[in-house]
Amino acid sequence: MSNEAHINAPAKVHTHREIMAIVGGLMTGMLLAALDQTIVSTALKNIVEEFNGLNHYTWVVTAYLLTSTASTPLYGKISDIYGRRIVFQFAIITFLLGSLLAGLSQNMEQLIATRALQGLGAGGLMALTFVIIGDIVPPRERGRYQGYFGAVWGLASVAGPLLGGFFADRGEIFGITGWRWIFYINIPFAIASLLITSAVLHIPKVKRDHTIDYFGALLMVVSVTLVLLSVSIYGPQYGWGDSRTITLLAAGLILTVAFLYWEGKAKEPILPLSLFKNHTFSLTSALGAVIGAGMFGAIVMLPLYFQVVKGYSATEAGLKLIPFMLGIVSTSILSGKMITKHGHYKRFPIMGTVIMTVGILLMTRLEIDTPYWQISIYAILVGAGLGLSMQTIIIALQNAVDFRDMGVATSSNTFFRSLGAVFGTALFGTILSNRVGYYLQSNFAELAKTDPKALGGFDMSKLGEISNNTAVLKTLPAVIQQTALEAFVSSFHIVFYAAAPITALGILLALMLRETPLRTNLDYAAAREEAAGESVG
Repeated sequence: MSNEAHINAPAKVHTHREIMAIVGGLMTGMLLAALDQTIVSTALKNIVEEFNGLNHYTWVVTAYLLTSTASTPLYGKISDIYGRRIVFQFAIITFLLGSLLAGLSQNMEQLIATRALQGLGAGGLMALTFVIIGDIVPPRERGRYQGYFGAVWGLASVAGPLLGGFFADRGEIFGITGWRWIFYINIPFAIASLLITSAVLHIPKVKRDHTIDYFGALLMVVSVTLVLLSVSIYGPQYGWGDSRTITLLAAGLILTVAFLYWEGKAKEPILPLSLFKNHTFSLTSALGAVIGAGMFGAIVMLPLYFQVVKGYSATEAGLKLIPFMLGIVSTSILSGKMITKHGHYKRFPIMGTVIMTVGILLMTRLEIDTPYWQISIYAILVGAGLGLSMQTIIIALQNAVDFRDMGVATSSNTFFRSLGAVFGTALFGTILSNRVGYYLQSNFAELAKTDPKALGGFDMSKLGEISNNTAVLKTLPAVIQQTALEAFVSSFHIVFYAAAPITALGILLALMLRETPLRTNLDYAAAREEAAGESVG
C-alpha cells in the first residue's frame, strides 16, 4: 500500500477491546518508568550508607529525573517522524540497559551515570504513553482510560518504595546484594513490555515529511541539563555562591535564551513557541510543574520521615505509603469516569489542588509520636489531590491543541511536570539538609543550657555526622537521640511549609483554565484526517 493510500484511508475508530490491549502494553512500559522514580526512595538510605554519604542522596534521584526531563520533548517530535511503536520500544531497550548497568554499579559515580541512562529511556516511556492514547482515543472518551494511568502512578507510589524497602532490608538474594535487585527487577518487566507492545501496538501512522531540528534539540538538552545540574546538585552540595554553581547556572540560562531565539526562527522547531499562545497549553504546563513538585515532595519526604523519625525499616516505610496510593488510584479512576460521563473537566484540577494543599499543610503537624492513622489521613488527601489533577490536565491539553501538534504538546507537558519534580526534589532536599544542620545546632545548644548533664560528654562534632548518616541515631543515648529527632521533625515542618505555597499556586492556575467541549469520535476522526491531509499537501 502506498503512503498516499495509507494516509487517505478513513481514520480507524478502535474498539474498547483493542484500546484496552494497547493500554495494557503502555501501562507495562509506564509502570517501569514510574516505579524507578519511586523504588529508590526507601533503598537510598542503604545505598548511600554503603557508598558513604547522605550528601549523595539527591544525586541518585536527580540524575534519573534530569535525563528523563531533558529527553521528554524530543520523543514526541521524533515519534511524529518515525512512528510511535519503534520509538517507544527504543525507550524500553534504553531503560533495560540502564537498569542492568545500575545493578552492576561498584561506586556512586557509576550508579549516578547508569541512573541517568535509565532516565533517558524513562523520558520516552512517560511521554509517549499519553501521546499514543491521544492518537487513538477522542478526548471525550479519554478519561475512562487515562484514569488507569493515574492508577499506575498510584501503584508505583507504593509498590516502588515497598519493593525498594523489601530488597534493601535483605543483605543478599541469590548471592547478590539486596538493594541491587531494585534495578534487576526491571529486566523481566521490560522484556514483557517489549513483547506486549510488539503484539498489540499497531496504530495507524500518519506519514509526514518532518525534519528534526538537531541544533535546537542540542541547545535544549544542554541548557536544561546545565540549569538542573546547578539547581539540583551543585547548589545544594557546594553552595549557591560557589563558582561552579554560578558558572553552570549562568551558562544554562544563556543557552536557554539562545534556544528560545533559535526556536523562534527554526522552520520545524523541536518545541514550537507558538504552542505557548494556546491558553490551555501554557496553563497546563505550569500546572503540571506544580503537580510534579507536590508529588515528589510527598514521595521522597514521607519515606524519609518514616525511616528516620519513626524508625521503620525500609519495607515498613513502603507499606505505610499505601494510603497515599489509595488516594491517587481512587480519585484518578473516579474523575476519569466522571469526565467521560458528563464531559466536564475543569472542576477536578481545582478540587485536586485544593485538597493536595490542605494535605501538605496538615503534614506540618507531624511529630515524633504522631499516630499512624493521622498520617494516613494526610497522605490520602495528598494522593487524592494528585489523582484528581494529574490525568485531567492531559485531557484538557490534548482537547485544546491541533491533532498535528499532539505529540510535541503532550510530551512538552510531561517535560514541564518532570521539570517541576526535579526542582521540587532539589528545593525540598536543600531545605531539609539546611534546616537539619541548623536545628541540630540550636537544639543541642539549648539542651546544653537546660540540662548539661544530659549531654554526658557527647562530642558536638558528631552533629555533622548525624546529618550526613542517619544510621548514627540508633547508637545515641535516649535523650540525645530524642533531641536529634526533634531537629529532623522541625526540618520536615519547614519543608512542607515551603511546599504548600507551590501547590496553592496550582489552585489559581486551575481556576484560570478555560473549559471547552470535549471532542467526540466523529469530530476527532475528522481532525485526524485533516492532519493527514495537511501532511500530504
